[in-house]
Amino acid sequence: MTIRIKFIITVTLFTAALPTLAKTSENFIYTSSGELEAASVMMSRSDIGGAQIVYNWRSLEPKKDKYDFSQIEKDLARLKIANKKLFIQIQDRFFEHDARHVPDYLMNDTRYGGGISQQFDNPGEGKPIGAGWVARQWDPAVRQRYQALLAAIAKRFDGQVYGVNLPETAIDLDKKKLPKGFSCDNYFAGEMENLAFARKVFSKTIVVQYVNFWPCEWNNDHNYMGRIFEFASANNIGLGGPDIIPNRKAQMKNSYPFFNKYKSKLKLISMAVQEPTLTYTNPNTGKPFSKDEFVKFAEDYLGADIIFWSTTSPWLNNK
Repeated sequence: MTIRIKFIITVTLFTAALPTLAKTSENFIYTSSGELEAASVMMSRSDIGGAQIVYNWRSLEPKKDKYDFSQIEKDLARLKIANKKLFIQIQDRFFEHDARHVPDYLMNDTRYGGGISQQFDNPGEGKPIGAGWVARQWDPAVRQRYQALLAAIAKRFDGQVYGVNLPETAIDLDKKKLPKGFSCDNYFAGEMENLAFARKVFSKTIVVQYVNFWPCEWNNDHNYMGRIFEFASANNIGLGGPDIIPNRKAQMKNSYPFFNKYKSKLKLISMAVQEPTLTYTNPNTGKPFSKDEFVKFAEDYLGADIIFWSTTSPWLNNK
C-alpha cells in the first residue's frame, strides 16, 4: 500500500467520523402592519435578523385596483436603515368575528359570492374555539382578484423585500353548511394555483407558503400534503407554518413529518411562534415550552432556517 493510498483512507475515515453540523435558524420578529415601531427595541437586538409583518388584503387594496403600499414602504425603509430583512405575509384569512379585512367590493359585488366565508379556529391550548373569516379562494373570481394583488406587490417589491409568504392552508368550515361552490379538491387546487402564481411573479424575492393542515385531510389521505411538498421542492419554493409545537399529535399526522422529510430539499423553511403557540405546555414538564425547546425541535426535526417570534415571547421581553 502506497503512502498516498494510506493518506486517502485516513482522511476518508476522519471525515466520516466528523459529526453533522446542526442547522442554526435565524430569528425574526413577527408582528402586524403598523406595529413595527413599537417593536423597535427588539428589532435593534443583534440576534434579530429581520421582521415578518402581516398586511391584510383590505389595507393593501382599499378600492378595486387601487393599491396602497405606503405601510410596506415605511416598514421597508425603517428596516433597511437598521440593516434588517423584511418578510411580508399577505393575509386573506382572519381569526376574529369582526375581522372582515378584505376590500368592500369583494363583499358587495355579487360576482364574488360575498367574498368571504365564516371559518372556525383554535386560538390555543385550553382556549374556546373562535370564529373568523376566510377569503373564498375556491372561487375563481375571488382568486383572480387575490392574484392581481400579488402581481401588484411583486411589480413594486420583487427583490426589495427578502421574502413573501402566503397564509396557512388550514381552514375549518361548518361541515353542515358548506359555502356554495366549496369542495376540498377545489380549495386545494385554488391554493396551489395561487402558490404557482406567486412563484411566477416573484422572481427574486423568496416565496414561502404556510402549510399546516388541509380541510378533509388527515395523515395525507388525499395526498394534498404530499403534493404541495413535492411541488415546492421542484419549483424553488419555501414552506413554513404558523406554529412550532414539539411533537404535537395533530401536527405529527399532517405537515411535520413532511418538513422532516424535505428539510434538505426546500428553498427555505420558516416556522413561527405566534401568540397561540405560546399557550402550549410541554407534557413532560407541565410548563410552557421554553425558547430552547422550540428552537431544538424547529432546527433538528423541522429543519427551520428562520423562526418568526411573537413580540410577546418571554425571552424577547426579559431585561
